[in-house]
Amino acid sequence: MEFHSKLLQPLPESKGRGWNGPLPFYMTYPDYYGTGQEEKLLKDLEYLQQLYPNDVKRFQKRISEILDKADYEGSMIYDEYPDRCSLQALAQSICRVLEQEEKNPPAEEIIIILLFNEVYKRRHGGRRGKIYY
Repeated sequence: MEFHSKLLQPLPESKGRGWNGPLPFYMTYPDYYGTGQEEKLLKDLEYLQQLYPNDVKRFQKRISEILDKADYEGSMIYDEYPDRCSLQALAQSICRVLEQEEKNPPAEEIIIILLFNEVYKRRHGGRRGKIYY
């Protein structure tokens, strides 16, 4: 009972606000992206995606076009924890589409990686301009 009574007591003013104690190691890194830095992260991701090889860029563009059909209000890609099976099924359907369209289709692992990157980008303000958590 003593433990629960300590939980219900209010914190002193000095411990209730601000940061008291050492910073976590990741917050000490230069250019640490804290909360509210999604736009900077997206620009960095998009820049790095421009450096992909030409074939991979073409696959990324096609995956983005296909994902546009699954990008709507209430879509499973915006769930707090998207279902792994649903994302795998989406990746397999994209894989089938690319197998029909391409002479040398990419491996399924590449499609999954590109799909997850595109989902990440859309969940954090890319393409539709909204941020979903």
